[in-house]
Amino acid sequence: MGNPTQLERYKKLILYIEERFKNEISKKDIEDISFYSYRNINRIFLALHHETIGQYIKRIKLEKAAEYLKFSSENISDIAYEIGYSDIAAFSKAFKKQFKCSPSSFRNSNKIKQYITQKAIFPLENTQEQILTYEIEEIPGFDILYLTYQGSYENINGIEKTWKQLISYASKHDLLKDETIILGEILDDDEITDTLHCRYNAGIILEKEIDFPLKGLFQTKHIPQQKYAKFIHKGSHESSVDTYNLIYGYWITEVQLEFEDKPTLEFYLNDESDTPEKELLTEIYIPVK
Repeated sequence: MGNPTQLERYKKLILYIEERFKNEISKKDIEDISFYSYRNINRIFLALHHETIGQYIKRIKLEKAAEYLKFSSENISDIAYEIGYSDIAAFSKAFKKQFKCSPSSFRNSNKIKQYITQKAIFPLENTQEQILTYEIEEIPGFDILYLTYQGSYENINGIEKTWKQLISYASKHDLLKDETIILGEILDDDEITDTLHCRYNAGIILEKEIDFPLKGLFQTKHIPQQKYAKFIHKGSHESSVDTYNLIYGYWITEVQLEFEDKPTLEFYLNDESDTPEKELLTEIYIPVK
């Protein structure tokens, strides 16, 4: 898709779906936002995403429901309604088809996983000696330039390639300064979303509004003011999975905060080129209510 107009239409459609997928989205809505016939935009979407628009919307609805089941104590019927299902039976059927188990079984299995994680990380009498430390911070809104990586979070080469493209593009347009803040935006939970569809935004915070047209799949967005629980990970980016296991394994018993339905942010405090891996610091911001 090399045509700039086509790219802009596609990006607008993706943004529209991400913002409104919990509500009913009609074929006319999609045609109005993309300026294509539904048949043609669906063909383009299928080629890029390996699924139709309808399949994409249904999948992200159910994945959002799975997040609620995993991280909240909301009633299953309330969760179904929240993501746009008025019929609990239809929701349960669709969820079971997607995840091969009922919503209640999915929730119970994650409670078991959390218990196992706790025992694995804090065995026996050492449990009370370990402390999960965090701070609550309110971050004001800011704008970012970003490029999306889609695929397995374990594909470090793929993520690094995305970062190189972003840094090269930002440097070309004189957007990188010594004080520029570098961050990642994690949109999906890889225990819920198939690795083919996991999304990660490599981004930089913008000091001012961009005054040139963006090319390719580079985009800007505003991240609104939000309250977060901030955790610190020390070590390589690959080893951050251990910190996430610690956070999520003890979220209910230690943190006891309610998740907000927003992406997790990672702020990278060191330059990998001149910092030993074991000294790298990453601030992990998990949105809370």
